[in-house]
Amino acid sequence: MVPLCVLIGAGTTWAQGSPSPAEATAAQIPAQSTPAPSAHVQPSHAAQAGKSSPSPSGKHASASQYHPDRFAGRAGAYYRLIWGVDDLSIKWGESGELIRFTYRVLDGTKAKVLNDHKNEPSLIDPQAGVKLVVPSMENVGQLRQTAPPEDGKSYWVVFSNRGRLVKRGDRVNVVIGSFHADGLVVD
Repeated sequence: MVPLCVLIGAGTTWAQGSPSPAEATAAQIPAQSTPAPSAHVQPSHAAQAGKSSPSPSGKHASASQYHPDRFAGRAGAYYRLIWGVDDLSIKWGESGELIRFTYRVLDGTKAKVLNDHKNEPSLIDPQAGVKLVVPSMENVGQLRQTAPPEDGKSYWVVFSNRGRLVKRGDRVNVVIGSFHADGLVVD
């Protein structure tokens, strides 16, 4: 019996003159110990989705979901070169009452502005017409990290979203001192 993923993968190659699923299954059994010198075979998309791929260390890595680069091209280069940060993200959490802004520091001296406790962070949602601030707890203080940034570490700032005015999918702007990150999408 031939698995369904083999039939689907083979179905796309039949039009190109490839062997039938039975022949493809028979071809998977190693008949020779030496591979063809110039043969380069691309596995089908169905076969790639269900199997792990070998990593450079020789171990198999698990298949992962596609994670797009949030700031491809100029925007990503701008945040890396000018502010020394990347992997900027906004997450809607705690039933929508809190919104978490995270970033990874590449250059601690450039990213110092983001962790400076003198700079008040704010999250602006032009669609909802609101400006969110960092809540301050009695025993804890502000819900943000103000330690000097270190290269390679991730940091976060939490904004209060009382009344759930900022929704998932909204495009928001984060302002911390002279740092501006515009057009971030709330996940």
